[in-house]
Amino acid sequence: MNDQLRLHSYWRSSASYRVRIGLNLKGLEYETVPVHLVRNGGEQHDPAYRALNPQGLVPVLQHGSRTLTQSIAILEYLDEVWPRPNLLPTTARDRHRVRAIAQTIACEIHPLNNLRVLQYLDGTWNVPQPEREGWIKHWIVEGFTAVEAMLREHPATGVFCEGDTPGLADCCLIPQLYNARRFGAPLEAFPTLLRIERACLELAEFDRARPENQPDCPPA
Repeated sequence: MNDQLRLHSYWRSSASYRVRIGLNLKGLEYETVPVHLVRNGGEQHDPAYRALNPQGLVPVLQHGSRTLTQSIAILEYLDEVWPRPNLLPTTARDRHRVRAIAQTIACEIHPLNNLRVLQYLDGTWNVPQPEREGWIKHWIVEGFTAVEAMLREHPATGVFCEGDTPGLADCCLIPQLYNARRFGAPLEAFPTLLRIERACLELAEFDRARPENQPDCPPA
């Protein structure tokens, strides 16, 4: 198996954004393969793409002959194959804390404002746009309230979610803050999250991963 990395990604997908950050933090070169989630009904539904990922979701990371799905699982794979710099701490207690923060974002907040959920609310239940926006903001604020409490004044919180080195939790936090702004969710109650975001976005690895810096981002 060679080490060629190909990331099937959509510029505005927060799950893809997580993996881009992780790849950049590891210093790994990769090819971006755009998958447009809206055009022509969504390229993720094409049979060729479904052969890569039966869920029809992004991202998919191809590492040589291996096909990897689910952003958190991909990030942990990167940490196991390329251990330095690490995305997870060295002790079981600290790894649990980082995973808990990451999964609160990736498993509790993000799925409730995912594109396919919003399309179902719209296309199947005909939920009006104001109600859909209220749904999105409610779950983002509720989730971020928990994450703020997990981070605020915790002795392990440093410049970043865990100490002074960015890792798995930061890979999840920054894309979800991007999503929150897209949907107009209020963020004033989350000063710790915003402080960590500022520190992350000063780093080139996070800046290169921004949606607006992706090759498939539409021109302004």
